[in-house]
Amino acid sequence: MRNMQTRKTQIGPDDAGLNSMLTAARLDERRGRADVMASRLDNLADHIANGKLTSAEAAELLRDEAVKIVNEAQELH
Repeated sequence: MRNMQTRKTQIGPDDAGLNSMLTAARLDERRGRADVMASRLDNLADHIANGKLTSAEAAELLRDEAVKIVNEAQELH
């Protein structure tokens, strides 16, 4: 415990700008992900409608897509 250092972080006026930029970047990323998800769902809906899938086939298609989404999320972490 002898080598323990205490540092004080100075908070200044520039920090608010940085936090604002980070918040804007996060919101932009969320919007982008929402656009991708909406596109994927629209493609699935088209596939179900055009393929005249049964409810069981449509459910299986949705489950497969859910697995893909989970796998992609795990790759990001």
